[in-house]
Amino acid sequence: METEEKRKTALVTGGSKGIGRAICVELAAAGYDVVINYRSDLAGAEETLVAVTAVGGRGEICRFDVREAEAVEQAVADLVARRGGIDVLVNNAGVVADGLFLMMSKDKWQSVIDTGLSGFYHVTRPVLETMVPRRSGAIVSISSASSLMANRGQANYAAAKAAINAASRVVAAEVARLGIRVNVVAPGLIDTDMIAAAPKEQIKSLIPMARIGRPEEVARVVRFLCSEDASYITGQVISVNGGMF
Repeated sequence: METEEKRKTALVTGGSKGIGRAICVELAAAGYDVVINYRSDLAGAEETLVAVTAVGGRGEICRFDVREAEAVEQAVADLVARRGGIDVLVNNAGVVADGLFLMMSKDKWQSVIDTGLSGFYHVTRPVLETMVPRRSGAIVSISSASSLMANRGQANYAAAKAAINAASRVVAAEVARLGIRVNVVAPGLIDTDMIAAAPKEQIKSLIPMARIGRPEEVARVVRFLCSEDASYITGQVISVNGGMF
């Protein structure tokens, strides 16, 4: 039986629903204690915690807004003080505010950049700072197919996610010799609230596998990248998109 000392902690931002929830459950089933971050959806985070418990896992809920640097730093410090460290970070928090670029307001642009890209910095930097002395850790960020192909109406989202791809490759190179791996997963069309209003039958015709992906299919790739099975993989952007490109 696994001892308390051997249990690892995974922090998942945006864990209250969708892909984030699936990642929390997958990591819990793999033996991690999961810290479920949320910003405003407490009920959703509690549902995720129930799902984590249902697979025999352990977890806790942790509220902070990834856009707020000081709040994030305090939350990370508190987690490290209580748990001894964070072994895995999954940057999943993100928002969409679609619109044609020519008519996109500054607020729409900034809200997506602040959550997706600045949020990546606000969370990753303090967590990485705690991983370096331990010379171990895995960081996986959730990007998007929109970062790799043109998707009209998503200039803000594509910019944030493409920047995460690039930043992750650089960070991976900087910390590779310290035993820390940094990778990205770029999902395609996944069955979450984000595409609830989309014409799904029309979408399927664009996907070689002729179906929309499931959140757990993304979560399994994240779990692999966090595991020792991926011990020689870093600086990669891995697409999970049914063969779209």
